[in-house]
Amino acid sequence: MLSTHAFEVPFRFPVYFTSGAWRPENRAVREAICRLEPDRRHRVLVVIDEQVAVAQPALVGEIHQYFATHHTALQLVREPLLVPGGEAVKNDLIHTLALLQRVNEDRIDRQSFIAVIGGGAVLDMVSFAAAIAHRGVRIVRFPTTVLAQGDSGIAVKNSINLFGKKNFVGTFVPPFAVVNDAEALASLSLRDKIAGVSEAVKVALLKDATFYRFLEINAGRISTGDVDLLAKLVRRAAELHLQHICTNGDPFELGSARPLDFGHWAAHKLESMTSFRLRHGEAVAIGMALDLAYSEICGYLDRATLERILRLLEAMGFKLWDDAMLERDADGRSRLVAGLSEFREHLGGELHITLLRGIGDSFEVTEMDEPSVGGAVDFLERRAARTPEKRVVRLQKSAS
Repeated sequence: MLSTHAFEVPFRFPVYFTSGAWRPENRAVREAICRLEPDRRHRVLVVIDEQVAVAQPALVGEIHQYFATHHTALQLVREPLLVPGGEAVKNDLIHTLALLQRVNEDRIDRQSFIAVIGGGAVLDMVSFAAAIAHRGVRIVRFPTTVLAQGDSGIAVKNSINLFGKKNFVGTFVPPFAVVNDAEALASLSLRDKIAGVSEAVKVALLKDATFYRFLEINAGRISTGDVDLLAKLVRRAAELHLQHICTNGDPFELGSARPLDFGHWAAHKLESMTSFRLRHGEAVAIGMALDLAYSEICGYLDRATLERILRLLEAMGFKLWDDAMLERDADGRSRLVAGLSEFREHLGGELHITLLRGIGDSFEVTEMDEPSVGGAVDFLERRAARTPEKRVVRLQKSAS
């Protein structure tokens, strides 16, 4: 006789929205780490994205001061570690192995903490290392980019790249806590401020027409990198993202349906095709444009709505074309379209692609017509040849 057993484990992790997280008087960091055991002194290994350390030269000193002020509750086990920023940290196993060696040398155990400060790629790598060390070391994330604060940094996924495939190795492990510091956004380059906004557009298109209208009305200010506006945008995007994770019934993606991957099949392929010259958010903008054009070609989405969304992305500063989209393999097949097969494998064998019927009205298909995908590519190439300034003016008039 077959015996089966079932159990449930609730996962809870707070997301703190604050400003100046490492100021001694700000208790968000202390609360994030000590919330379950307030009477213990907690050992913490801090890992920092070296790009963040360069952009915020006072950060390491501020961390030392914070731990000194809160020494009864927090212990900094060593000088903060710096790791390469961007996809480079995910592309080479040496960075993961080096961090695991530090975890071992510093006796970081399952009651200790790793605090990681950085962009999405660094959060991914460090969270993956934490997940496999001792079968799970507590991780507190401090996302420093628009994209990470509103999307990837508050999710339950972590990974590194292997065999030329993005996120080939990884786990689903919720963080212990997330601290979103609005001040971190101020040190970003304008390019990085803009790149992360694509994920906010994505979740607005899928779930919140009112939020989409907010983005449309404020596209001009967003394109200038207005930090106060970006902080508002991040918070709403994060709320929608967490709402999906907590209520869709499949937080660890055991099934194939993944609506938050809208635009991502092409984005992941474009990132690898361009050797990550394209930022993730920039690739997502192109990927969404491609799937939106495909939706229109297939008769799901009307042309006016397609143009409205593309105008928004362009008004924010996104380019919706890259010459890599024309690359072909030795057999003459589009390298970009080959990304569908890789995405199918990533999903577990069955293709699920999110498309749009309207703003706030998404649905899924389990196959894509390759000639129509090629037609969408052709549409974006032709569109890229037009004068973008005119499209921006039309958007501003329609939003006023």
